[in-house]
Amino acid sequence: MSVIRNLALESDAKRLQKIEQEIRDFVNQKSKTPIKSNPRSCGHWYVRYRVCIVCKSKVDKREGRAFDYLVQGLQLSHEAVTLTKRFTTQYYSLKEKKLHLVLDLDNTLLHVMNVSRLSKAEKYLIKEASSTSPLRDDLWKIEVGKYSTEYLTKLRPFVRDFLEEANEMFTVSVYTMGSRDYAKALLELIDPEEVYFEGRVITGDDSPYVKTLDLVLAEERGVVIVDDTRSVWTHHKSNLVEISKYYYFRDNAQQESSSKPYSEEKSDESEGDGGLANVLKLLKEVHCGFFRVKKDQLLSQDVRLLLKDIDVKLL
Repeated sequence: MSVIRNLALESDAKRLQKIEQEIRDFVNQKSKTPIKSNPRSCGHWYVRYRVCIVCKSKVDKREGRAFDYLVQGLQLSHEAVTLTKRFTTQYYSLKEKKLHLVLDLDNTLLHVMNVSRLSKAEKYLIKEASSTSPLRDDLWKIEVGKYSTEYLTKLRPFVRDFLEEANEMFTVSVYTMGSRDYAKALLELIDPEEVYFEGRVITGDDSPYVKTLDLVLAEERGVVIVDDTRSVWTHHKSNLVEISKYYYFRDNAQQESSSKPYSEEKSDESEGDGGLANVLKLLKEVHCGFFRVKKDQLLSQDVRLLLKDIDVKLL
């Protein structure tokens, strides 16, 4: 099952060789007839740049789904996706007592604002976010994209504690509609050592229109989603925990509001009773409920049923 761990890491040449060997072992272990290097007996489950990792034959038909966010050029057949999801969920639930958590970025874990759109009352934040001498550890100025557009990024209160505690109960992925470069710049602030996400970062480059659990290598019965936007999860609302939107800067969505944003009030959301703190309480309840049964009953557990029974009003 170590192939599942390694597939979630950006790999150098040596690591890719190890992954390829583990994939061969994994497929052989699950196949009735061992596959060596015979294309006729291979289902081409794992393909990289149109070459089957198992039998090394060239694969002309592009069937299945691309998983470039795990390893560039990687494609899994529908059978491989189903099997990998099943065994990933079984492995983590039985061996490590972990479920899978999918986290949104914008307005869930942080708030980002183009520097050019800051109000006059917010201009003081540019100095506080200076990369040369930052005055705080929750605010940064970053440059993203071809034209090095400047943004201020403000972490949501409690985000570090939230990730640390969630990581004990879940394998964590990020799913954002932003670009890969955008996500990378933000995750360097949130998870610079890649402790929590380990390359499990799905972006708009992978799925530009809607968010889907088809790209998450875990069974839906073991996946909890935390996102502030319900509408992007067209087919997976029963897995969703909708968190309150986090706005720190003055935002278009707040323009008609008579109240000032946190940035102008020089205040912030409560750490102990804010969105992430309340979601963490819910996640602990889901995790506890899932693993409350005997080990031989875990294969029938489903987080979607547990979420139905939990009072989400606490969020």
